[in-house]
Amino acid sequence: GGGDAPPPALVLTLHGASVEAIGQADAYAGKDWCHIVAPTNRRPYGFDWEDWGRLDALEVLDLAKTDLHTDPMRTYLTGHSMGGHGTWQVGATVPDRWAAIAPSAGWISFSTYGGGRPAENPTPMQAMLQRAAAPSDTASLAHNYAAYGVYVLHGDADDNVPVGQARAMRQLLGTFHPDFCYYERPGAGHWWGNACVDWPPLFEFLARHTLTPIEKVRQVDFTTAAPSASASMNWARIDAQVHPFQYSTVHLRCDPDKRRFIGTTDNVARLALDLAPLKPGDPVQAELDDQKIDNIVWPEKESRLWFGHEHGKWSVTDAPSSAVKNADRSGPFKDAFRNRVLFVYGTKGTAEENAWALAKARFDAETFWYRGNASVDVVPDTAFDADKERDRNVVLYGHADGNAAWKPLLGDGPVQVLRGSVQVDDRKEAGDDLACVFVRPRPGSDRALVGVVAGAGVAGMRLTDHLAYFLSGAEYPDCLVFGPEVLARGAEGVRAAGFFGPDWGVASGEFVWGEKKGAK
Repeated sequence: GGGDAPPPALVLTLHGASVEAIGQADAYAGKDWCHIVAPTNRRPYGFDWEDWGRLDALEVLDLAKTDLHTDPMRTYLTGHSMGGHGTWQVGATVPDRWAAIAPSAGWISFSTYGGGRPAENPTPMQAMLQRAAAPSDTASLAHNYAAYGVYVLHGDADDNVPVGQARAMRQLLGTFHPDFCYYERPGAGHWWGNACVDWPPLFEFLARHTLTPIEKVRQVDFTTAAPSASASMNWARIDAQVHPFQYSTVHLRCDPDKRRFIGTTDNVARLALDLAPLKPGDPVQAELDDQKIDNIVWPEKESRLWFGHEHGKWSVTDAPSSAVKNADRSGPFKDAFRNRVLFVYGTKGTAEENAWALAKARFDAETFWYRGNASVDVVPDTAFDADKERDRNVVLYGHADGNAAWKPLLGDGPVQVLRGSVQVDDRKEAGDDLACVFVRPRPGSDRALVGVVAGAGVAGMRLTDHLAYFLSGAEYPDCLVFGPEVLARGAEGVRAAGFFGPDWGVASGEFVWGEKKGAK
């Protein structure tokens, strides 16, 4: 083509379970108008395009856009089977990257397809534990699809992912979506040849859609379950929630002529508005939840405004300090396993405790290699220097008495696991059979976290083996304390579970406490 040829589009296609990315790419014929890019979900099974699988897909997307010089206004998302689920899930979680999405043979969420349905009348403890999994509930985020076109493809004789999954989404989309297509292939099973991904009407649908540049977006309707999973849509950013891991929404309009943002919010504690739709200079107005804020001075340092919601009132604020919870660092526990995470095992405990710490750190590293295709550094506390590589996450194995890295990384923080007890703020539980996992901000870093896998003794340490934190769909809040009774009683055997507050405190957060022996 000549030098004036438009940049090509990019179609990100997500593979199914047990399918290699190369096999996914091979299912498509070449296209003259787009590049087709097939990331891996960390492994052929990986993480169902959630957790680290979603991060991997988005990293590949960013790399491909740069390397292939594609048109940012023509980026599309599709996938088959588990990748169809990934299309629903990634599309809802990251809603401002796509001009259109097209799930094929996709399932909705773990609760609709894989079992593990949430309790219908949950106890307070069950409800707290379920909240951590809110980002996985695809249907609750479905209104984010209204921002772009959706093409749904499914065979009506699918014996792997029942067609009821697609029909449920068709019914849901039909209640609000202005621009979706639905095609159910008569007699087709789960895989009906390459056409079930390389379907000409699907690609024609994608090609008809383009993204609206951020400066031309006038309306943002956005839902998130947690800013750490999904914070932004176009010029609106939900940076912090009033109630962590309960759904937060904004319905906002921008009127560039009046230099005004107006709309409503729900469960939003901190909001940022990018000023891209406005010409720089004159003051700006905002009206949030019927509260007017006039004559907001155009910011000097960055082209966005920050708003905080406290005591039922909105006010203009400075950009948040990295010391408070924000979308880039807020937990939950599984977020500790990011940022080139380093595992540090304790060597200062008893011989049995030290043996457990080394074995558990190695087991977790090998599990992540097997599931997530990544090599994790594993070092003893004696070789760890807290002043080096401060933006790496660290996961500690062992308690405060047995891991020399505890003091420099956690100090006298609100959660302390000692030999024989676990203390969360002013609540102390005794017993060497208690297990505890939690996450905290790493001192000296704006974005790194410290995760802890600990027990108050060897019995409690071994109890952590029952936490499947490298499984997608298995989610945990910021802090979890439990004893052996969880093996028989499930959630009702948990001693404490919850989310730290905006200042990473316990009192400012939301915790549920179990009615168990030993509480003081």
